[in-house]
Amino acid sequence: MSYSNIRVEVFDGVGLIRLDRPSVLNALNAALMQELGKALQTMEADEAIRAMVITGSDRAFAAGADISEIQSKGFSDLYLEDFVTADWEHVTRCRKPVIAAVAGLALGGGCELAMMCDFIIAADSARFGQPEVKVGTLPGAGGTQRLARAVGKAKAMDLCLTGRLMDAEEAERSGLVARVVPAAALFEEALAAARQIAGYSGMAVRLNKEAVNRAFESSLAEGVQFERRLLYASFASADQKEGMQAFLEKREPRWADR
Repeated sequence: MSYSNIRVEVFDGVGLIRLDRPSVLNALNAALMQELGKALQTMEADEAIRAMVITGSDRAFAAGADISEIQSKGFSDLYLEDFVTADWEHVTRCRKPVIAAVAGLALGGGCELAMMCDFIIAADSARFGQPEVKVGTLPGAGGTQRLARAVGKAKAMDLCLTGRLMDAEEAERSGLVARVVPAAALFEEALAAARQIAGYSGMAVRLNKEAVNRAFESSLAEGVQFERRLLYASFASADQKEGMQAFLEKREPRWADR
């Protein structure tokens, strides 16, 4: 499948999606988000792809939603077309792990897209923000909700109400990003992490992802119970038997993803 707003490659079981609207710092328009959704759905269905990476350019992961496309819309336009929900939530529906590799600007919708991924690896050049207040509105792709869960109420209020940007060091310190690497090493670091994940049992990886995500949707007691049930269920899988047997025999496991 050919795309106009993204570039897609595959490396050793890892699907790479590069946002590619350089003239507007990868501003997210409807066409790009539709293509991103199709690419993610294709990779989800491809058994050879076991993890995904979404990235942008050195200057910008994505500088936000394309304001030129939405500025003239009214309430009924956004409501009837189900703006954001229809095309922006594909990442959150992926069962395979998705890593955001962020360099340069990740603002507004770009920050929200990165937060939809399972974790963020940031270049030391990365800057994050939800500056929608500066254009008279607020985040609409989960920015207020995911940001508050990632960095806490005080920091989320600071960023959303002032519109200021947060550099990579502060983002890591605040819990928004998993790790910060030199900009020149970002691609290889993200690819290495995705390859490492791709080398594990696909079933075990999905169980881990499901369990961590449940932590944000339930109480501690409910989450621990859910985790325990998944642990018990994993002992009915071929990969649990193979993984533990391989450990005891001091050899590499041969995963069946079952």
